[in-house]
Parts: sequence; C-alpha cells; structure tokens
Amino acid sequence: METLHYPGSCPPASTGCVVTIGAYDGVHLGHRHLIGQVRAMASELGCASAVVTLDRHPATVVRPESAPRLLTDLDQKLELLASTGVDYTLVVHFDRERSQESAEDFVTELLVGCMQAQAVVVGHDFHFGYRRQGNVPLLQRMGAQYGFDVHGLRLVAHGPEGQPVSSTRIRELLGEGRVDEAASLLGRHHEVRGVVRHGDARGRKLGFPTANVAVPAEIQLPADGIYAGWFEDAGGDVHSAAISLGRRPTFYEEADVSLLEAHLLDFDGDLYGQPARVRFVARLRGEERFSSSEALVAQMARDVAAAREALTAS
Repeated sequence: METLHYPGSCPPASTGCVVTIGAYDGVHLGHRHLIGQVRAMASELGCASAVVTLDRHPATVVRPESAPRLLTDLDQKLELLASTGVDYTLVVHFDRERSQESAEDFVTELLVGCMQAQAVVVGHDFHFGYRRQGNVPLLQRMGAQYGFDVHGLRLVAHGPEGQPVSSTRIRELLGEGRVDEAASLLGRHHEVRGVVRHGDARGRKLGFPTANVAVPAEIQLPADGIYAGWFEDAGGDVHSAAISLGRRPTFYEEADVSLLEAHLLDFDGDLYGQPARVRFVARLRGEERFSSSEALVAQMARDVAAAREALTAS
C-alpha cells in the first residue's frame, strides 16, 4: 500500500480508482469486508483500489467536547489498512476549514480531481461534508454527472443477534470490559500503544514488577479491571502479561486517571522509555479495594495464574 497525504499528493494521473471513504477507526471486520468489495471491483475494472480517510476523527474539530475515544491512532490505522491489500490510502488533513467544505466540493476536489474515481463504495448510511449534508443519493447524482458508479452497502452483521459491526459498538463493548466480544468484531485483540514510564515502583515492592504504559488520552481503553493479554516490546518480542487497568483503590482514595500496568510473566528486564503495545485478551475480574497489602499480593498471585490459563487457552 502506498500512503498519500492531501493536500500534496494524489495517485498517478493514469490510474483511476475504486474508492471508499471514511474514518476507518479500528479497521474492523465491517471495514475489511467493504475494502474487500473495493478491491474486487477495482480488479474487474482494471484500476487501483483506494481508501480516503482523515488524519483525525472529524468530531475532534467539529465537536471536541463529545469526540469519541479512538480505537486506533493514525499509525496503527495505516498499518491495518495496509494489511487489507488496498493499493492506496489517501490521508486528508482535516481542520476547521475542511469541516466547512460542502459535500459537492468534496466530491469534485477529492473524488473527481484527485482520485479520478471510477466507482465509490461506502456504507448505506454514509454522510460527509459540511453538517453531514452529503449522502449516498448525492453521490449517485454527482456520479451520474462525473462518470463514476456509487454503491451503498449494508453494514456487516455479526453474532446471533445480527448486530451491525461498527466502531461505536466496539467502543461500547470495551467500555464494559467485554474485550473478547470486541475482538470478535475487530478481527483481532484490541491493542493500545504508549511509552513505558517510571511509576512509584509499588508493584516491584510487592513482588510483581509492572511496566507502566502511558497511553494517549484520546485512545479508547477497556473498563477498569484486571486482564490477561500480550505485551509487545520495542524489539517486537511478545510477552504474556497480567494487566491491571485502574486507579489502585487499595493505596489511593482518589486518582485522576486510570493507570495501565502490565506484569510480564517470566520476564526480568528494563523497559523504561521504550514504546510498547498492549493487547487485551480476556477480562479476569473487576478492580477491587483490599484490606491489606498481603491480601492484594495473594490476589495478584491468583491473577497471574488465571492470566497464564487464559492465554494458554487463547
């Protein structure tokens, strides 16, 4: 996949593209199905396949006070998009000026002028442009004018209840700690990224040293609790881990934010200052306040055993 940034770059003038447009937060199973349709159509037409996405969630500009947490940062999103086999991803810089662009101008500037769209594939409920006034019918009208086909696809359903796969639904599941169900919609374990920072070394004093991973505030974390998961270090080595996510109520009456601490099983090394990736596999229990350090240590030993069992079964 070639990544292009707009303004500045567009696919080669002779290419022509089948294009899909969207935030693509999470690059979940629904996204992958849609991109699969894009690639198949591009192959039939003898042109390139392309994703047009934004360098940030539009809500962070339009309504920052209620912007959703992200399932992926931009780097991870591009990595996941590359794994779909799409030919191009065009990353559009989104700012206040872009947020006020009409849907019609978006089509003529981006889809026609830059992407030379031969066909556009989006979800049936897709909206875009100023005040979300653009939709599939508008795309179809402009497609007839500029010579590209438009396909509005129904969202992919998953599970016995047939609920649509969506980034919103995945955020809800993570917010409830249901990381296994979120993984079934993502097609992978939910991953967060950050840098290992120094903490208060309390875990080491208790016999369970942890890597404290500072995750950016805009990234979606699961609900507070104890999890089994995987920890990938800067060198690409993957370690099994018992993960504590929470505000440590045994030691603190109040804490402003939740702390992500990963106890790497069968590992003894220095990770400070290194980038890390943490993947959540299974929720073991909720966060609890213990009456003593001894009671906490006993529970931590049980958590480590439970994490081993969960990861062996995964």
